[in-house]
Formats: sequence, C-alpha cells, structure tokens
Amino acid sequence: MMNSQLNTDEQFTEMCNENLQRPNIYNEYLPCQTTIKQQASRSFEQIRENLSRTIQSGEFQPGFRLWSFKLREFILLYGHSFTKVDHIKFVQFYVSIISITNLNCADAMICFEVLNDLLQKTRLIDRNDLTISWRTLYRWAEFIIFCHDSTYALVTLPKNFDIQMFLCIRNCSPYFSEKATQEILDEIRPQICHIDSSSMSDAIKILESFLPINLPPSLHSQGFQLWLSELFDIWQSIYNNTPWEIRLIQLFARLAWHNIGYIDWEPWLAKIFTRFLRGFSLPIGTMALLTTKNSHYIPDVSRWIIGMIGNGSSCLEYLRDLFIAIKSFYYPSNTGKFQKRLVDFVLNLARYFVERIHLEKKQSPVWFFALHESYRLTEQDVTNFVDCVKEYAFMSIFNKDYVGEAAEACQYLAMLRPESIVTPIVDKLFLSIDNLTEAHRFTSLMQCLKRITRSLVRQTSSFSQGQKYILPLLTAILPGIDLNDFEKTNVTLEVFDAIFMLISCVDCSSAVNIRNDLTEIEKEVCLSTAKFEEFIENFLDRIFQMINILSTDLSDTLMNNEDRGDHGNLGVKMTSIMTSIIRQCSNNISQMVTKKVTNFISGSIFLPSVRHLVGGLIRPIVKWYPTDILKCLLSQTCESIKQILDKTDISQINSPNGDLELNWYLILFAELVQARGDTLLIYQENIKSVFHRCIRILHKDSYQAIALAIKSLLLSLLNIYSISRSLTRENEDDSFVNFLPIRAWGQNFDFDRIQVQYHIPNDEEIDFACDFVNTFMYPELTLLKENFQKISKDERRRSLAIVYSIAVGCLRIVPRMESKEIQDIALTLVPCKLESHSLYPTYYKQSSSKFRENIRMRLLLDIGQLLDMLIENQSDDVVSIKNALSIYVLPTRYYGTSSYNVSQMRRNVQSTRKLFRNEIIGERDNPVCLVMNQIELQIEEFELYSYRILTEIDKQVELKLFDLSINRYSEVRRYAQLELFFFLVRHYNSWEVIVDRVADLLNSSKDTDDNEIKGCLHILNGDSSFFLLTKNSWTMMKKLWPAIVRRSPMKKLSVQRLIQEIKKKIETQFFTIALVDEINQVGVQAASTLWRPLESNEIQIGIEIREKRHRINIQSYNHLIDDLCLLLNDQTLQALFHGILFMFIIFLEHFSDHGDRKRSHAVKAIAAFCRLQKLPLTYVEKSLDEIFPGIDRSTTTGIQNRSQPGNRDDNLWLTYNDYKAPETQTEWEQICFLDKIFHGYYQWPKTIKYALNKRERYTGGEMPTHVSIILDRFLDKDFVTKLSKCIIFDEGDIDFDKIRFLMYKGLFRNFGLAFVDNFIEQVYILVREQTREKYEGSHRAAAEIVAGMIRGSKYWTLAMLEELWQKLTPLLTEVTNNLNNETYSHWGSCFRYCLNDTDPRRMFQPINFISTLINCDTVGNTFNEASRWYLVQSLRVLQWRIPSIWYLIYEQAKELLDHPSKLMRERIATLLSISFAFDRTFFNGASVRHPNIHHFVNMMREKLHQAIEIYERKPLINHSGSSVELDFEARQALNLIETVIEFHLNLFDRCNEPIKEIIVQLFPYLCEIESIVTNDDTFRKRLTIARTRIGMAYLHVHLLETLIQQLEYVCTTRKWHARRSAIEFVQNLVFCNLFNVRCYAKRLHQLVYKCLCDEQLEVRLIASKTLSGFYQCGYLTVTEDDLKHFLEMSNTNYFTESDGKKVISTKDTVRRHSGILGLCAIVFASPYDVSSHVPEVLMVLCKHSHDPELIQKSIKECFSEFRRTHYDSWHEHRANFTDDQLEMLADVLVSHSYYT
Repeated sequence: MMNSQLNTDEQFTEMCNENLQRPNIYNEYLPCQTTIKQQASRSFEQIRENLSRTIQSGEFQPGFRLWSFKLREFILLYGHSFTKVDHIKFVQFYVSIISITNLNCADAMICFEVLNDLLQKTRLIDRNDLTISWRTLYRWAEFIIFCHDSTYALVTLPKNFDIQMFLCIRNCSPYFSEKATQEILDEIRPQICHIDSSSMSDAIKILESFLPINLPPSLHSQGFQLWLSELFDIWQSIYNNTPWEIRLIQLFARLAWHNIGYIDWEPWLAKIFTRFLRGFSLPIGTMALLTTKNSHYIPDVSRWIIGMIGNGSSCLEYLRDLFIAIKSFYYPSNTGKFQKRLVDFVLNLARYFVERIHLEKKQSPVWFFALHESYRLTEQDVTNFVDCVKEYAFMSIFNKDYVGEAAEACQYLAMLRPESIVTPIVDKLFLSIDNLTEAHRFTSLMQCLKRITRSLVRQTSSFSQGQKYILPLLTAILPGIDLNDFEKTNVTLEVFDAIFMLISCVDCSSAVNIRNDLTEIEKEVCLSTAKFEEFIENFLDRIFQMINILSTDLSDTLMNNEDRGDHGNLGVKMTSIMTSIIRQCSNNISQMVTKKVTNFISGSIFLPSVRHLVGGLIRPIVKWYPTDILKCLLSQTCESIKQILDKTDISQINSPNGDLELNWYLILFAELVQARGDTLLIYQENIKSVFHRCIRILHKDSYQAIALAIKSLLLSLLNIYSISRSLTRENEDDSFVNFLPIRAWGQNFDFDRIQVQYHIPNDEEIDFACDFVNTFMYPELTLLKENFQKISKDERRRSLAIVYSIAVGCLRIVPRMESKEIQDIALTLVPCKLESHSLYPTYYKQSSSKFRENIRMRLLLDIGQLLDMLIENQSDDVVSIKNALSIYVLPTRYYGTSSYNVSQMRRNVQSTRKLFRNEIIGERDNPVCLVMNQIELQIEEFELYSYRILTEIDKQVELKLFDLSINRYSEVRRYAQLELFFFLVRHYNSWEVIVDRVADLLNSSKDTDDNEIKGCLHILNGDSSFFLLTKNSWTMMKKLWPAIVRRSPMKKLSVQRLIQEIKKKIETQFFTIALVDEINQVGVQAASTLWRPLESNEIQIGIEIREKRHRINIQSYNHLIDDLCLLLNDQTLQALFHGILFMFIIFLEHFSDHGDRKRSHAVKAIAAFCRLQKLPLTYVEKSLDEIFPGIDRSTTTGIQNRSQPGNRDDNLWLTYNDYKAPETQTEWEQICFLDKIFHGYYQWPKTIKYALNKRERYTGGEMPTHVSIILDRFLDKDFVTKLSKCIIFDEGDIDFDKIRFLMYKGLFRNFGLAFVDNFIEQVYILVREQTREKYEGSHRAAAEIVAGMIRGSKYWTLAMLEELWQKLTPLLTEVTNNLNNETYSHWGSCFRYCLNDTDPRRMFQPINFISTLINCDTVGNTFNEASRWYLVQSLRVLQWRIPSIWYLIYEQAKELLDHPSKLMRERIATLLSISFAFDRTFFNGASVRHPNIHHFVNMMREKLHQAIEIYERKPLINHSGSSVELDFEARQALNLIETVIEFHLNLFDRCNEPIKEIIVQLFPYLCEIESIVTNDDTFRKRLTIARTRIGMAYLHVHLLETLIQQLEYVCTTRKWHARRSAIEFVQNLVFCNLFNVRCYAKRLHQLVYKCLCDEQLEVRLIASKTLSGFYQCGYLTVTEDDLKHFLEMSNTNYFTESDGKKVISTKDTVRRHSGILGLCAIVFASPYDVSSHVPEVLMVLCKHSHDPELIQKSIKECFSEFRRTHYDSWHEHRANFTDDQLEMLADVLVSHSYYT
C-alpha cells in the first residue's frame, strides 16, 4: 500500500488541476476522463514512490528496471502528465544514478533511455531551472571511447548502448553550466591531433556531443565564441576524406540552427558551399572519380544552410548556384548512389525550412531556439526559397527509386507556397493522363499528388485555386482504376482516399444564390460541387464493374496468393474511401450511395475473391447509417438464409463444396451485424434465429462466416467506440448562411470545440450480449467436453471457432480472474504491480452479474481440459490443438485488443499524420480525420497495457504452454512457443517459472524424448522479442548454461544447428551483468527528494534484501564457473561455450588441441586472464613546468591562449629526435613517457597524468595460484612446442591475429623474461620452416610472438630490455634477410602492432632496428629490398614523433626514385608520401622538424624536366639489327616519371592536407608527361587521375591563383597533349571548387576561348566540352555577347584565293569550326532541358550541316547527343520550338519521324 496514495476524489481533482507539463491532449476526449486523470495521478505517485524506494534501498534488479520501464510506459500513455518540479526531480534522479562509479551498463542504459524520454521536449524545462554536470556524462563517454576491456570480452555492452548514451548527452547539453564550454575545451583540446584520424575522431565526437550550442545570447561569450573560429579553421585546413569531418559539420549545423542571426557566416559562405558541393560525392569526369569518399550527412548540410538564411544573407544565392551546378545529376536518366543524396538534400532543405518557420511562428518562443529578430524570415524569403528548390523537387518526382522522398519534399514546399507547387503538379498530372508512352509519369505524379492533397483542397489567404481542381481531377483520374495495372489502381485509390478524408461531399451550388461574401473562385468551386453526386455514382459504377470482372469462376480459380493479398489491400482502401465519403457527405448523397450499394448487393452472390471489396462498400454504411441499411438488408438476408436452409439438405451444406449462396449471405450477415449496438436490438430475434439455424454447419467457409458474425455482433454491442460523423456541431445539410462546407475542406480542427460521441453499452445491449453468450457458448463447451470422443474433427474445429469468436467478442468487459499473486518471483523490496490502465472498469460490475460466472475462468478450465484430452487422445489433430490453444491464452491476456491491432492502428495514424499534418503549425492544425484516428488509437492503447503481474492462474497457463512447447508435433510446438514467448514478454519475470523445468529436461538421461529436448532448445533460442539465456539472472545462468553444454553432443544435425544458433545469440546479445549493486550518496539524496526519505527500519529491510540477493548472485556465479570448468574435461562435449567462461585452469589442457574452435576460445580466455592479472601501475600528475622546470614556455601560446598545433619547443622532448636512452634504471623510471599520439601536439593540459616507467612482475616465490598455473604451463617447453606447432594452422585466411598478439603481450608483460627463451627457441624453428604448407603460417605465428614480446616489454627494466634485444636482433636480422611475398606482410603487422600507441622513446630498440633497414645498398634480391622498406612503413604509427627517422628515410628514399624495380619504386613513393604527411602548418602552427616537401618537389621538378627531355630525345626501344634493346637512360627517365606519378597519388591517398603551393607547381609537368604515355593505357589513366586529384582537391584562394597561372602557362606550350590535358583539367577544377574559384571566372573564360581556337583539333574539342561544363554548372552564363561571338566565328568564310583558285583556308576553317564548337557547347549545356538560346543555336547548326567534313562531324555529334538526352521528354521540350524550327530539325535528324 503506498504511503502517499490519494484516497479521495477531491485530492485527485486537485492533483489533476495542477499545471502539468505536457499531458497527452487526446486523453481529454476519451470516455471516462475523470477516471483517466485519477489513474494517471495514482500511477505517477506509485511510480515515484517505488523508484525512490529502489534506490534508497540499493535495489537495481528488479525494482529499478521494472519501475523505470513503467515510467516510460506512463509517458507513452499520459504524456508528461506531471508538474515541472516533478519533471526536474526525475531528471536529477536519473542523472544521480549514472554518477554511480561502478554502475552496471544495463542500468546505465535504462537511465539514458529514460533521460532521453524526459528531456526530448527541451522547451518544457528552462536551463535556469536545471543544471546537469557534464563530467558525470563525460565519464561514460570516456568509458565507451577509451575502454579496452571490450577487446578482451571482459565487458560487453547492451545493444545500441553508445547510441543512447550520446543521444542522452546531447539532450542534457542544454543544461550544462555556463562554465562548461571552457571546461570541456580544456579537457578535449589536448586530445586534438589533426594528423591522427583515430584520436581526432574521438575528440571531435566528444566536442560535438558535449559542447552546449544553445546558450542564450548573453552567454555566447562563454559558449560558441570560445571555439567556433578555431574549429572552423581546423575544418578548412583538413579536407581530404577525414571521417571526423562529418561530426564537425554536425556540430556546425546544430550551432547555426540554434543561434540564427548571432553568427556572421557571410565571410565563410564560399568555403562552406564549396565543401558542401564536394560532400555530395558526385562522379566527376570520364572516369567518374568521386569528389570525396566520405559523403556528408545530408540532413546536417541542409540544417546548416537553413540556419544561415535571413536578413539579406547571400546564402540563398549560394544555394541557387549550388543547385545549378548539380542540376544535371537530378535528371532521372542519371543513375547512381548519389541520387539518393541529392533527393534527400531537397527533402531535408524543405523539412528544415518548414521547421524553422514553425519555431519562428510559435506564440510562446522556445528558449533553446535563439533567433535574432533581424533574421526572422520574411514572406519574400519564403518565396525565394521555394522558387529556388521547387524545380529540383519536380525533377526528382520522376526518379523511380526515390519518388516517395520527392513527393514528401513537394509536400513541405506546398505548406510554404501552395500556389507555386500545387498548380504545376496538377498541370503535369493532366498532361500525363493521356500519355501512353510514359505511364510511369502518371503513377509518380499521383504519388506526389497524394502528399500535397491538403494543400490542394484547403483555402488559405494566398491560395484557394486548388479547390477548382478537385472535381475535374477526380473525374480525370477515375480511369486509373484499371485491373490491368495494379500499381496504377492502387495509387489512384490512395489519392481518392486522401482527398475524401479532407473534403465533405456536399452540393454547395445553392450557396452562390444565398451568400454574398463569396469570391469568384469560391463561386466556381460551389458550382462544381453539384457534380459530386454524379462523380460518386460513376465511381461506384467503376467499382461495381471491377467487382463483376473479378467475380468470375475463372478469376477466382486462377488467382494466386499474391493477387489475393493485393486485392485484400484494395478492400482496405475501399473501406477507407467509403468511410470518408459516407461520414462527410450530404444526406442526399448518403441516401444515393446506400441505395446504389444496396441494389448492387441485393440478389447478387459474390465469390470469395471479391468479398473483401464488397465488404469495403457495405461496412462504412453499416457503421454510419445503420438504421437505413439494416432496414433494407438485414431482414432480407436473414430470410434468405432461412429459405436456403429450408430447401437445402444439410449434407449438401456440410459437403466440401458447401453452398455458395449460403456462404455469401452469411458473409453479408456478418457485415450487417457490425452496426451500432443499439440499432441491432430490434432485430434480436432475427439475429438469434440465424445463429440457432447456422451455428452447427460444418462447412469451413460457413462456420468461419458465422464465427465472424458472432465476433462482430458482440463487439458492436459491448465495445466503446466513436459514433460521431463529425466532431463539431456543423451540419452539412443546413442552409449555407452560417456554414459553407468548402471553407472547411482540409482545415485544422479546433480542439476546444471537440465533441466526441461514443457508443457506450447500455443495459439492453449488455443483456443481449450476455444472453447471447450464455445461449451459445455453454452448449459448445459442453459439446467439446462431454462428447469429445463422439464428435468429428470438423465438428470440433467448428465448435472451437465459435468459442474463440465469442471470447474475443465479450472478454473486454469480463473482469480479470481473482487469483493470488506469485510473491517469490523476484527478490525485491518494492511491489511489481501497477494499477491497470483499462477504460472499462465501470462496466465490470454491471456485466459480471449477468453472466453465469466469470467466463475467463470457465474458458480456462474447459479449454485446458480439452487440450489435455487432445494431447492424450487426438494428438494428430494439430489444427484443433492450435485453435484450442488460441482460446486458452485469451483469458489471461486479452482485454479487448491485441498488440497486432494496436500496431496496425499506429501505422495507420502515422501514415495519416505524414500525409496531412501541417508542420508549420503543429498538432493543433491536424484535420478531423487525423484527430479521430488518434483518439481511437488512444482508447486501444489503454487496453494494451493492462495486467502484467503473474498470478497462480497465470502460472498454470504458462506451464501448460510450456508442455505444449515440447510436444511431439512440430506444428504444435512452434505455435505454442510463439504464445509462450508472448506470455513471457508480457508478464514480468514469468520466465522464472519454467527455468527449473527446462534445466531438468536438459539434464535428464539421454533417453529423454528428442522432441522435448528440441522444444526446450527452441524455447531457449527464443524469438526477436524474447531470449531467456541473457536475462539478468545469475541463478538462471547457473541452471541453464551447463545444461546446454551437456546436451551439445547430440548427434541430430537439427539439434546441433539449434545449439549453434543459441551460441551466436549469446555472443551477440549477452552483456556484462553485475554481481553486486552499488549506490552512492548522491543517488540516495536524489531518491529522497523525489519522494521522501525512508524510515530506518525500511532501509534496514532493504539492506537485508540486497545482501541476500548479492549472496545468491555470488553463489550462483561460483557454481556456474565450477560446473562449466568441470564440463571442459569431458572430451565428448563440443566447445560451445569456451568463449564465455571466466576460468582458465582446464583451458590450458586444450590450448594445444588441434580443434581450432577450442584453441581460439582458449586464446581469448588467456588474453583476458592476463589482463585481469595485470599488476597496477603507479600514476603521477604534474604540470609541464614540474616535469621540465627549465623549459621555455614563452615560445608557445600556452594553455590560456589559442592553441598552436605542430612543432614547438615545448613538445620537442616528446619526439625521437637525437634521443638517447638513459644509462641508469633510476633515470629510466623517472622519464615521463606519454604513449598517445595526441599528447603535446595541439595543446598541453593543465596537468599531465602519466604512469611511472616501472611495473611489478610475477617472479619466483609466492604468487596467487591462478597466476602460477599460467607460469608453470608456459615454462614447460613441450607445451610451448606443441602450441607453436598447432597455431600454425588456422581456420580461414592466414592473417596476423590480434587476439593472439594480445595474449603474448599479456604473458610477457606479467612474467617478464620468464618465457623468452622458450619462445625464442620456437620462433627460430618457425622462421626456418621450409615445408611449403607450413611456411606462411609459421612466419605469421612467429610474428605474433615477437610482436607480443616487444609490446609486453613496455615497462621492463633497461637490463631486461638489453637482454631481450640481444636475443631478438639476430633473429630479426635473419628474418629481414629472408623476407618474401608470403611473409613480409606478417612482419609488417608485427612492428605495427608493437609500436602502436607507444612513446617512441620507450621503443628505441625496435626503432633503432628498423632504422638499420633504411639504406640504399642493394641486397641483390629486389623483392627482399622492397619488403624491408615495407617494414619501414610500420613506423607511420609513430607519426609526428619521430622527425629524425623521417628525415633519414627521406634522404635515403629520394636517391631511389628511378630504381629499376617497379615494386621498389612503389614502396619508395608510399614512404615519401607518409613522411611528407607530417609537414603541415595548421593556422598558426609550424612544421620545422620533418622533411620539407618544398625542397623535395623543387629537386624533383628539376629531375623530372631532365627525365622528360631524355625520354623525348631517346626512344625507349632501340632496334639494332635483329635485336631489340631497351635504352638504359630512357628507362631510368621513365622510372623516375612513374615514381613521381605514384608519389603524387599516394600523397592524396595518405595525407589530409595534400595540396600545397609546391604541389601545384608540379601541374605543368603532369600535363607535359601526357605526350610520352600515349601508348600505355594504364599509365595514362593513372596520370589523368593524378592531375584530376589536384583539381578535385579543396583549394584555397592563394593556391587557386598559383594553379591558374600554371594553367595559363601550359596552354601556351607547344605540346598539344599538354594543352589538351590542361583545358580538360579546368572543368574538374571549377566544379570541385565552384564557389572559391568564382573570382577567376573572367580569366578562365578567356583561357577556354583561347583553347577553343587552338590549331589542334583535339584541344578545340576538349575546350568545347569544358565551356559546356562551365555553362552547365552555372560558372558562366550564356550571354548575348557569347552568342554573337560564336555566330560571327561560325560565319567565317573558309574559302580563299590562291593562284587564282578558290581553296579552303585552314586558319579560317579552324576559326569557323571554333564558332561551331562554341554553339555546340551551348547546346550541350542543356542536356535535359531546352534553354532560351538552344532553339536558335540549333537552327544555326542546321544551316551548317553541309560545311566541311570536320564541321559536319561536330554538328552531327551535337544533334545525336541532343536527341539522346531529350528523347524521353520530347513531348514537353517541343513546345520550345516553332513549327518551322521543328520542320528544320526533322530534315537534319536521321530519326526525324519522332519529332514531327
């Protein structure tokens, strides 16, 4: 009993009248509103009390989890139906829970989920009312990002844990303190390292999640102003496919959105939009290279853009230019993955623009959306935006793959400017109706029309013309109902459905004469409504025709399941359409519809194939006009049934074929009794007589129809449901003086005027229902029970169908069975029961006395006995068993609705909301149909969450379901298991009941029935909603896990597969479970505040329960481990759970087994145990001044000022730069080693926490037993020998194994030199293995051992390291001298793993060894030499901290650029690109220690120039007599050139900042090389890519200036190949840097013009394409001067006089051709549309079609391309041409008939 429970209605009322946060508005309009409010108050108090109790008593399992779930359920049903004070208390309560140090991850996950629910509506709590400590959440972020335990499987997290956590952080960030931003920056800035992708990703992820971005303007100086320019500079500095860029954009987008007008984005717009353009990852050029590998997240890009619009910002201009640039990619003929991004871009722009309008127009502004008043969007801004976006939305409509997204975009745009969207779409639709060649256009436009229906039918101040289209549109699309095209029929009915939901079918034509306030449009619409009746008649005729066609013997016979499903969907849509028409039409039309449908049905017999369609016609009339249709049809139908029964022999009726006529009338009867309950009362006798006559019919279709009729009747009589045709008082049939229906079309619904009328069962209806149940149910139960042996299977199935229908129909008002609750199901201080949410308690007392007894109990007893008899005597009658089981579960779980029905209703509401909700206004602008659907859904939601606590009766049901779940018949098992899983999910902790049963069966003797074992295993395997084996219970695991292992040797393959499935599920779903729950004082205090402090005796009881639970957990855990370890000795068992065990004693026995699975699990286990046995380090915390007192801090910006990334004097000590290892152990231990690569790179923290360079190790003497076992085992040489032999062979690929590396690392870390000799001996054997089958595996195994050895020596003493490297050096020398193509990668992995995340000074020995490999002495074996250079590449993990080594590599590598080996040159190119990747200068940073790329490129340019000259001067191949010789000097030159290209490509692949001014200066050489690679396709392709990479890079203005100068120079060179390459490059350059390069438009225009007149044909052709690209992407626009210039050139006279003869002048021909190519460029610039200049240009080209062959060819190609790209939409394009122009085109084109 709750201490705070409210006991009087007055208290309830007082509670309900408080200022609640955001209660569910729809609850206000449900029946029994007072009851709902009282339930909400009681439930909330109960939840608050029990959550408080759980934490004060330290109980997480089960209390905290259960009541947290109930809180989420409460919010779902009642909304935020609590005060702000309570809201804040709950938030503080859950925040305090996640502050617990050793909180279980499962409990943390619950906290994150509940906090997300509580904080999702940010506007409900002002930041002044709540402060959340960011450090509480940061601890969890650190745990996720930096925790290594998950690698060892020591920690497993719940599914989506990180997603929920970061979402929670983002929801909490608005409530961080005003100092939090600076604190977060101080914490994260030292972790920033641009050159390390991993650490940078982690740092940006934390910044994006934690930084408060919606502070009020007064706190901006303490918010984004501290970091915006800094992070923006980082974004601008790094631009080559960095994965963390996406999160940075997300941060900027959120910042722009929440601070509109407070940030001046204008200076950055060109840079931002250039990056956006690149972020679409569009294919560029003939090779379709992607602008970027990591495409941007489109919603963030869209949000950022919308956040920058306003106050005259040029953002919209940039957006318009961006669309122009990518316009051609929008056309449906362009296909690729990029199209989804482009369509999503339009959609998200529209969505966020609407959302911004919504936030700006809120009457009470939300505090977290800080909008500067001057940036409030104007009407002109809205118009400009819609005009900018709509063209691309229209184009996207015809993209077959993404028409839904395009339609949604149009919907949002129509909300903003319906006049700009609705009319064009409707016009396009009218054009498409008669277009037989493009049928897909009709369906696409119809899908779009469906989404804009509300904008079409609704009158607004700016647009009311849409209503004019309604009747013409309905008439025009009616032929779309076509059985030959299901897709068209389907979408047509969907459009009808959408329109009729929003309009009332009332003839308003008389209003023209009654009202004098009508506009001309309203008059036209009113007059058109006179055609409603005619249209509906035509519509019904069309439906009748479709039904008649389908209702044939042939169609019914040939119809397959897919067709039946499709036609079933049509029936659902028909019901919806007819409901909308009937519900909102005038009486005249309703009478016409009723009469027409009645006439159609009367006297007709319909086959099963169309009964769903006929039902769709009848059902709405029955619901909304029951009196009329019952009067017409019910008595007639009853009489027809009686006549058929009188004249037909019962044997014929019961025959397999049955009686078709009777079946139809029974179906019709079932539809009719769905009428409102009170209207059925006068037909009681007729209805009962039909049931009396028909209830014993055995034909399946007939008794199913009877069962349906029973259910429909009882639901009609007993259910609460809406009977309001309209939710307001307006009557469509009144005169139109006060109300004009067309003005209400599509309008919002005023919640203050809602008046919902409900059908509430009256006494007569309840009497009728109870009498019906008593009359018909008990005889059936008696028949099933007493005549069990006598009745046939058909009779039994019929009877079960009848009983099931009666149960479903009446159980809603039958109260729950009284039964004792199961008390020992969970060890808890708090109750598990929450008051039911049902809306029907007021009817329980009225109805229960009118039944003979509690029907639930009667059904449970009788059907339970029937199931027993069926299993015992008729176990082969699977159908009856399944039917009986369906009834058996109803009494304990069915209270009027099912989860399936509610899910279906949710989907329907969601789809309706998507169609009609106006996001600009929000919830209060919903139309009537949506409000009504939501109210009906809310009624059902309450019933769904009733009764979850397990009682004794429930327990018996569960055990019965369990018995059936292990039945001998698989069908019975499967069905029972589904019911069991549903039961287990619904009833909390009910699985405890069956655990012992399952364990007993699995542990029983091997004589146990295999079906029972399989049944048990299937139960354990569960389904998508339930999986027992990972429940939070050590007791359960103790019982079941060993039992599964014992059963694993079963020989049946099906059982083995099942066990494997269980294993996989455990591996994927199991997460770490706590043995002991801990609580802190902060949590206790928050729990006390939430409710009240517990009394001392209550606390004591809680402590005792908690301690008892802890004891049980520990005992169960130990017992589980003991059992599993004992089972490991059983060699007959499969190694199923070896990967889950936590003990390892027996593992060592299996370590050297030849079973790969056992050995793999053993390796994982030993690696994990070594980590657990790791001895602790000693950490110290010092400032940088304390570490190095004499350091000069004046050279760095320090902590207080802006960061200076890169090389500084204060981080020199961290680098391996002339480093010398200390000579004494004391000095070695005192060195401050910092392993993470980010330390010191960007900024120093205030204090540096590091571990002293020493660690204790396990040595001889006393040590724990669990440690000595490992020591003894690995000291055994025989064991190590067996291990090394076995580990050579592995399943699958032979790859370096990280887990084995971690195991070796742990062994050498924990035990030092103890195992070194044993393993060194084996490594020598492995690397000298010569057997082919073992060779590669041996080297891989040796590399793993050596890597673990080196990494494990991280904290060894100097003496130990010296001893180790004395042994390793000769070994590694031997290895490196014998590297080959099978082994080099494994040894590269060896060095990479051992050096990763380590301070290079600590790893001076491996670095020194690798340094010995850096030399230019040829070893005779080229591959070995290249392999040694591959090992040198492993140093890249040390990045910027080994500058001297990179210098050494650079000095050696630059001498090998022309090495004769291609593989060697590739290695050198890769290493050079890596070494120069660290030569970076970020904003105010410096790079002075690393190899300088400027020096290298300058040197290389000189060599490259010489190489090109040599290659051009000397042929590569000399023909001397009969022999062919390669010229050595030419070969060297070509080698150098290839290396330069390879280096260039590697630089762009490996460097985040590949473009520097010196790289740009390489460009002329890359163009010049083109002339010497004409015969090598591969080389030419890589050269083209190398050039293109420069153009595709993000180029700053100063680089653009340099590059354009280079272009201008190249275009003047004598080599036409170079000129062609340069002008081809320009197009990619401009597209990828469109906004940055705009200031150079004039120069590039002149450059292209110059190349267009080039003497070389190839250059002119490419220049024409480049010019076309400029026009197409909007970089240049076609001006009259351009056109005039080209026309003038094209008219150049190419004839000249020579010696008195008329000859063709080459110079003039070139000029004339240039003009023609310029005109062709204008045509090519409009590939899918026809711009204003194109018709004129085409006519000019037609006139030149007889010019010299060179010109003719260009014109022919132009016309051919024009025809190809304009073919699909020529019916639209031809409107841009005159008849004369079309005729001229027809003469020129080959296939002229299409255009004429």
